[in-house]
Amino acid sequence: MSARRQPVLGILGGGQLARMLALAAAPLGVNSLVVDGAADACAGQVAPLLQADWTDYAALEDFARKVDVVTFDFENVPAETAHWLAERVPVFPNPNALAVAQDRLAEKTLFRECGLATPEFMAVDDRAGLDRALAAIGAPAVLKTRRLGYDGKGQFRLKTAADADAAWAELGAQAAKHGLILEAFVPFQRELSVLAVRGRDGEFRTWPLTGNWHVDGVLSLSLAPAPDIDALQPRAAALARTLAERLDYVGVFALELFVKDGELLGNEMAPRVHNSGHWTIEGAHTSQFENHVRAVLGLPLGDTGVRGPAAMLNWIGELPDPAPVLTTADGHWHDYGKSARPGRKVGHATVCAPNAERLAAKLETLGKALGREAQVAPGIAALRG
Repeated sequence: MSARRQPVLGILGGGQLARMLALAAAPLGVNSLVVDGAADACAGQVAPLLQADWTDYAALEDFARKVDVVTFDFENVPAETAHWLAERVPVFPNPNALAVAQDRLAEKTLFRECGLATPEFMAVDDRAGLDRALAAIGAPAVLKTRRLGYDGKGQFRLKTAADADAAWAELGAQAAKHGLILEAFVPFQRELSVLAVRGRDGEFRTWPLTGNWHVDGVLSLSLAPAPDIDALQPRAAALARTLAERLDYVGVFALELFVKDGELLGNEMAPRVHNSGHWTIEGAHTSQFENHVRAVLGLPLGDTGVRGPAAMLNWIGELPDPAPVLTTADGHWHDYGKSARPGRKVGHATVCAPNAERLAAKLETLGKALGREAQVAPGIAALRG
């Protein structure tokens, strides 16, 4: 009897998200092949790694012959590479969805077309254009590159119009290369994300809204389900569905939202599995990573319900002592195998509990044990109302 051939998932990008996708694919009987420009990409710890540049088409041709479907682990994969591959092998999410999410101007325009309000925004092409945008939008505001940049990179906050020269000195050189956009600063009350998945057959599901807290533009803490979301969850899910159907999207994506005066405002869309969804590995019946693999391979989607409240703590720069997490009931440790570096995501921990008060107590104990009381404080306050 001949052995059954296992499908092969091709992953563009070899970071921690690719690593988690490969780990989620294995129990489904799916092998993975990763392509990345770095020989030491951390996904290579768990799956075969092909080192190649995004424009090395001979290597990519070989990659395409070896896989059944291609996906990506971050949105800075060139859309041109995704389009080229899509002529040879199925690529999900589709390259057009990737291209829209790579351009903040196109993204914000799409949000509004789909009924999702956004902060005021205006394209900026030159120094005089920045003055015009400031006159129209006002300050405070945030100047951002239209392409590239995440985790607080590629942006400058202007407290007043007098900061225009400093903002231009910081980002003006990017105007011709990537374009710039000025966005009104939003005095929001909460940051939320809705994680959604759409299958090849159009089946659509969301996980409960996640509450997020950032430090220096980098995600520090996520809490799911976010407290007091009954009125917001249906609206967020409907908006995510509209976006997914408009883009003919297949796979998992995250829609980052601000809450101001009870209304949802669109911030960004991440066309991939997302840091704020890492809690789903232990906290949901089906993780974002498993459902992404299911979606792109055309398998039925899994249950996105939760087992109970969960908190995800990001480790930035360096890993703390794992012992307090590992000795916590329903505490889960994730080491990405990366070297320590300021601002770099090197791991995370997820803590689950049967109810909000038990989770708050666990976070309080962990915060003291790790010397990270400030990191856990927002989650404790939210859980205890």
